[in-house]
Amino acid sequence: MALCGFLSPGSRVYTAVSLMLGVLVSGNPPSRLTAQGSLASPMDPRFDSVDYKNVFRWSAPNNATLTYSVQWKIYGDSQWVQVKGCQGIQSLQCDLSRVTSDSREWYYARVHASSTLLASRSAWALSRRFSPSWDTKISPPTLNLTMTAQGLGVRLIPPPALVRKLHKKLCCRVLLRHSSGEEDRIEMKSCKKELVLDYLRAGTEYCLRAQCVVCLRGKSSAPTPSLCITTLQHAAASLFSPSDPDP
Repeated sequence: MALCGFLSPGSRVYTAVSLMLGVLVSGNPPSRLTAQGSLASPMDPRFDSVDYKNVFRWSAPNNATLTYSVQWKIYGDSQWVQVKGCQGIQSLQCDLSRVTSDSREWYYARVHASSTLLASRSAWALSRRFSPSWDTKISPPTLNLTMTAQGLGVRLIPPPALVRKLHKKLCCRVLLRHSSGEEDRIEMKSCKKELVLDYLRAGTEYCLRAQCVVCLRGKSSAPTPSLCITTLQHAAASLFSPSDPDP
């Protein structure tokens, strides 16, 4: 009778024996447990957002085979909502772009881990408060250069349509580096307009980069990689050297 009570479901010995049997059957070590006996929670829950593609990510708490379930809510709401397609998944990420599409709102997301082997689940791991408008990173524009007799043409291709839609005051910035190392900053009110630089010196190399800027906030993308180009030798001096003294 004492032995039956010793091995009754819920006893510590029963749990330990069950874990050891699970290891023998599966060949895998049991998942790491917390002091309370539940699974460890997923680590580093966070939003990664680029151009309003809002992806919730986390790290596995250990090397065991676990599944994950995700919920989200708007800041200030008491009700958590399950994310369709992100229940019982083995992936370490969940795309929340659709449910976090209102750029004026602030959001939370949370995730817990589950183990079928241990018939156990972890506590929730909570993200920091997330704002699509403030926290998303904006991609830089695509920078194209053409050299003509009229000057250096600079054409920019803006980021995706979603960014342009949400930021109607999206501007662009061109950074022009001279051979001396000095850099000019040229602000453009629209990323769609082509810029012609007709004041550069003939036969001289210039390097350019470009950024997108949310004008009213001062928020900017990372700059593009530098593109370098040498101005034409035979272009008229008046086009490239307006500051040169008259002969």
